[in-house]
Amino acid sequence: MSHHELIPHLFRTEFRKITAVLCKAFGLEHMAVAEDLASETFLAALETWSYKGVPPNPTAWLYTVAKNKTRNYILRTQVFADKITPLLQEAEATQEAFSIDLSPGNITDSQLQLLFAICHPSLPVESQVALALRMLCGLGIDEIATAFLASKDTINKRLFRAREKLRTAGIVLAFPGPAEIPARLDAVMTTLYLLFSEGYYSESQDTMLREDLCLEAMQLTHLLVAYEPTNLPPVKALLSLMCFHASRFEARRGRHGEPILYDEQDETLWNQNLIVQGAYFLYGAATGGCLTKYHLEATIAYWNTQKADTPEKWEAILQLYNQLLSIAYSPVAALNRTYALSKARGKAVAIPAAEQLKLERNPFYFALLGELYTDVNSARALQYFEQALSVARTAGDQQTIRKKIDRLRDG
Repeated sequence: MSHHELIPHLFRTEFRKITAVLCKAFGLEHMAVAEDLASETFLAALETWSYKGVPPNPTAWLYTVAKNKTRNYILRTQVFADKITPLLQEAEATQEAFSIDLSPGNITDSQLQLLFAICHPSLPVESQVALALRMLCGLGIDEIATAFLASKDTINKRLFRAREKLRTAGIVLAFPGPAEIPARLDAVMTTLYLLFSEGYYSESQDTMLREDLCLEAMQLTHLLVAYEPTNLPPVKALLSLMCFHASRFEARRGRHGEPILYDEQDETLWNQNLIVQGAYFLYGAATGGCLTKYHLEATIAYWNTQKADTPEKWEAILQLYNQLLSIAYSPVAALNRTYALSKARGKAVAIPAAEQLKLERNPFYFALLGELYTDVNSARALQYFEQALSVARTAGDQQTIRKKIDRLRDG
């Protein structure tokens, strides 16, 4: 693998580890410094590897450079004087004055602790997600702005306010106590769910699927499952949901990146290992008396790994959506429930249910109505698909809708 391919890959996997460890070492009040040092490490890799080639152990090279850049920064600045000076005085040699701990155990702990800090209840959810995208996924401001459909200036201000809130509130990187975990864990799972969702249906870079974001969310959720105090049924259900969705990645897009709808997917491309993992975690989530939206969505996702188009399948999915809407209503769930209704009970029942939703601001609402009216009233179907095309946000969505329009006109 060339350095042009390797550095972006390592950036996705190692940036958050270096940043998390530095945040733990320096405190959240110096979060920006941690980001800068991690970024400088990868810039050094880009500059050095271009001329000297990729080293035998690229990850170890990055960790060594990160340690050296951190030590040099400490020696030339007074920012950390109050905190670091005692360590310098106690050290026998300058080069041993301060060394960040990039051992696997500390990396894991630091990532989890940073995740809990970012998801502190004092921060709005959108700030939690933005910080997670920046600190734990290494996304640039442009990418985050696109994900939130916001300007770069808005995102910069949001990140600045979030960092200031963490600093002034005196929040430290530490695991919450047992009594705090249930409340704090809910915010953490919400952030990871939104992070995965942004990757699963992405408007960033005009790309339908950002596998890198999904995999980052899955890695962080795996850390929660591996940490005994958070190895709880809702977390397992969330990971199960991610596994089931991730199993269909390869089938969701065509040769040129165009989206492929569920009914047209080649199920031989589905990742059976991920389906098995999803079933394993869903089984593990079926303990205790707690039923969360993650349990319901994971079970729906399981049914969607069963390609057989049977009434029993769609009736089961319909009932699951009924439960989901009763505990966690969302426009997306309402639209999906209506589609399941059409498959289970027929379009004649689903059309009035869909029209009652009146979700004109949702770009998928008109696409759903166009789908429901296809083979029922071609003129109405064409009208709705044209409305959907006018509000579609990505090139992939536009391409899919144009195909629907072309089929109706040709038919």
